[in-house]
Amino acid sequence: MHPKEAKRQRTGTGRLSRITLKDSEIIMGIDFTNDKRLNTLLNDPQYYPVLLYPGEDAWNAKKEGFSKSIGNKKILAIIIDATWFCSRKIIEKTPGLLELPKLSFYGEYRSIFTFKREPKPECVSTIETCYYLIKELQTFNLANKECDPSPLMNVFQKMIIDQLTAENERILGIRPDLHPKNQRYQTIRELPNFHPVKLR
Repeated sequence: MHPKEAKRQRTGTGRLSRITLKDSEIIMGIDFTNDKRLNTLLNDPQYYPVLLYPGEDAWNAKKEGFSKSIGNKKILAIIIDATWFCSRKIIEKTPGLLELPKLSFYGEYRSIFTFKREPKPECVSTIETCYYLIKELQTFNLANKECDPSPLMNVFQKMIIDQLTAENERILGIRPDLHPKNQRYQTIRELPNFHPVKLR
């Protein structure tokens, strides 16, 4: 996680993912070249580390040869939690990350985080990345099917509703306006009608 993300986003999707997803953790920094914890994980023989990163050379759950390359190891998914600008900074400072096998999705997804601007329509948040990754890996028996990722999306939906409700209340004068930049946002937003993801 980029330090700016950690500082500004106390309830960001990276933190929500960590709270919701068992056996996940946050490592904060920009240059991870000599990060003791990350290097310990990367060198642990029980893991097959991958970097969640798009590209023509990226694996996906159904790509021929991916399961064989993993063997009996557990997938260790490295997800960069930052804005797209800051994520590029992390890659620049830690070029060794790009030497890891890359993993991406085989499906096409659109984020429900519609009030946050993303550089491309297919860009999804960290918590959505975790959800879709687990679902795809489970489909091909590459992740424990006892792990139910549904709470990730349900927590995310609740966060979006809470944020939009708070913004509407600020505009209506129900909630105090603490940030001068908020004055540019004066349009009441309709709350999305999400359908909770059913637990298995």
